[in-house]
Amino acid sequence: MSEAARGPLLVRVRDNFLDLLIRERMFIIALGVCLFVAGATYDTPAIAMWVGFAFAGYSAVANDSIQTIGTFIASNRDRKWWQLWLFIGGIFVVTMWYSWATNDGDVSYGRLASKGFETAPTQFHFLHIAAPLFLMILTRLRMPVSTTFLLLSSFATSGKSIWAVTAKSVSGYGIAIVVAFVVWFAFGRAMKRWFTGEAHPGWRAAQWITSGLLWSVWLQQDAANVAVYLPRSLGTWEFLAFTGAIFIGLGLLFSMGGERVQEVVDEKSDVVDLRAATVINGIYAIILYVFKVVSQVPMSTTWVFVGLLAGRELAMAINRSNTSGRGVGEALRLARRDLFYVTIGFAVALILAAVINPNVGKALFE
Repeated sequence: MSEAARGPLLVRVRDNFLDLLIRERMFIIALGVCLFVAGATYDTPAIAMWVGFAFAGYSAVANDSIQTIGTFIASNRDRKWWQLWLFIGGIFVVTMWYSWATNDGDVSYGRLASKGFETAPTQFHFLHIAAPLFLMILTRLRMPVSTTFLLLSSFATSGKSIWAVTAKSVSGYGIAIVVAFVVWFAFGRAMKRWFTGEAHPGWRAAQWITSGLLWSVWLQQDAANVAVYLPRSLGTWEFLAFTGAIFIGLGLLFSMGGERVQEVVDEKSDVVDLRAATVINGIYAIILYVFKVVSQVPMSTTWVFVGLLAGRELAMAINRSNTSGRGVGEALRLARRDLFYVTIGFAVALILAAVINPNVGKALFE
């Protein structure tokens, strides 16, 4: 490249970078403050566990919960955000209360009682507290990454538990992509014929019901990713702080119409249709429930969700049952991109976990 051409290119790169800094200045400032707080509190466990929980709570709500309430947000743009918030927030409180009341203060539905995660942390590394901030950055970059790997793996007391979580998550991706492909390949064209015109009011109720069931089942899997910072048995005031903080975080999420990663859902074919969203949520809830029953080992529900969207998108492209006109090549591109993003999150999580946790490092490199 000539000097004359390089000059304008460098100017454009500089201008784009400056524009990015201006657009994201509030996020960058907030991120810097959070890093300072993490550094100031990580060596005081009684404070650090709540700071880590607060960071993890927002990052998980912003990134991971989109896989369950993303279609709910996308298909209810015509509703007031606070109506959606009270519905989803109410289900969150009830779901967490049931586990807390019936499992001796445990809000993880036994996920943190599985081998390798049963011991609450008594001291923290700086990266324990800062790990959720990396998730916030990836969320800002529109990457659907696994909070299970990014938040949970660094607390494992056994290296084998990481491989158990990995195996369960990868199998979830495979099963989801196959199930979704079979369902939408077999019934995609019929759904395209059925799901035309204005949806019957009954579909609205069905979509809210399936969204609520899916959200509850997802919480039973993924609440462990946030609760891992806290004692395994929460007292009354601790439970109120736990539920109150996430309830407020959900309100913030709904007021924004979803975080940046919501675009991963919005760009998929026909998800704004109430009927399509109902089918997606129903199948996803069934898959998660089966995995919940099969094993108490935590898993990445993000991998299941990405597999579900990939199988659906590919099947609809093959049998031409989508309304977007997207072809097989474009469907494969979206599937590869989403898989690439969750793989990046997986790699970042393992690197962080290996640095923080010697047990993970031994399991990975010995």
